Amino acid sequence: MNKPAFLKSYRFSIILIISIAIGSLIGLFMKERATALKPLGDIFLNFLFTIVVPLVFFTISSTVAKMTDMKRLGKIIGWMLVIFVVTGIIAAVIMLIGVKLYPPTQATQITFNQPVNIEKVKISDQIVRTLTVPNFKELLSKENMFALILFSFMIGLATSAVGASGKPFAQFLVAGNEVMSKAIGYVMFYAPIGLGAYFAYLVGVFGPQLFGSYFRAMLLYYPLAMAYFFIVFSFYAWLAGGFKTIKIFWSNIIPAALTAWGTGSGLATLPVNLEAAKKIGIPEDIREVVVNIGASVHSDGSSLAAVMKMSLLFGIFGMPFSGAGTLAGVVAVALLCGTIISGIPSGGILGEILIMTVFGFPIEAMPIITMLGTLVDPPATMVNVVGDNVSGMLVARLMNGPKWMEEHRA
Repeated sequence: MNKPAFLKSYRFSIILIISIAIGSLIGLFMKERATALKPLGDIFLNFLFTIVVPLVFFTISSTVAKMTDMKRLGKIIGWMLVIFVVTGIIAAVIMLIGVKLYPPTQATQITFNQPVNIEKVKISDQIVRTLTVPNFKELLSKENMFALILFSFMIGLATSAVGASGKPFAQFLVAGNEVMSKAIGYVMFYAPIGLGAYFAYLVGVFGPQLFGSYFRAMLLYYPLAMAYFFIVFSFYAWLAGGFKTIKIFWSNIIPAALTAWGTGSGLATLPVNLEAAKKIGIPEDIREVVVNIGASVHSDGSSLAAVMKMSLLFGIFGMPFSGAGTLAGVVAVALLCGTIISGIPSGGILGEILIMTVFGFPIEAMPIITMLGTLVDPPATMVNVVGDNVSGMLVARLMNGPKWMEEHRA
């Protein structure tokens, strides 16, 4: 790779890395005073959050509206679900091996003085809340993303079904998608400042917690999550199209990965992740379905974190973390936390409640794993986001054959 080509591929990623490094150094020196820079980061985060709702609506509805082959759409969703489940299990098993080799419970100090109030919600009510909203205006909120996704699918299907009379509306959806894509580019001009400021705040305020009672757990999670990020995702990219695919994948995914790490929000990173999927060459119908839905219901990083949380609680409460039944239950709960539950509002809390109820932990366990979830959130979010992109590549390989990238980019 010659120098001009390298700079062309990685220029924006290098700018982001430099801005984040500068922000981190500022946070180290300013410490608590770095909170003064947080508003600069909040501006970037708010821009992303405000654009994500119209982006999801226009991308999904316009893509479905243009599809005349409903059989292909069904295959995309089918393969997507298979890949989500398989990658979630792989992530859980990898962390399970990690916690068996390096148990995270040593030198962990726990206090049970935090009150925890757990709201009991019926499963049926939770399903209704996840899939639907009572008023249209509530669709215009990032808090109800799964309901918005289903609504967007319905509008796209209806537009396609009415045929010629629906063409003007279909053109409106396509135009809206193009406008949102252009708006993302404008927002990303501010990314170096926003992410740099946010990292200064994160390092300045939360940096000391890295050396607290959860240090051993984080000492395992951070390197393992990074190994999963670089090694496993590279392997998935290779499966999707060979070594050339790996090169194209890494030359485009860094901005999305850094945005996910800095903001701690998969939804906030969705616009950047969709742009990365487009540059990689994932076909439009596949990327708009897989990446959008994956932002709500696919979280390999959450699967990794769930196994870590369960291992920590087993050690703290003196329960044997062994046996085929127990370990299979751990993998199953981790898969639920990283797929179905991740798409439910307040899914992180519900996942922690699931862990407690399945294995019979006392209520005091709640603040323990809640704090751990907060501390491992940056790399977990990064793995969640990039996993959606890689899943789209694998679906493209299964749907369009081994030369999907060359054909699409041509």
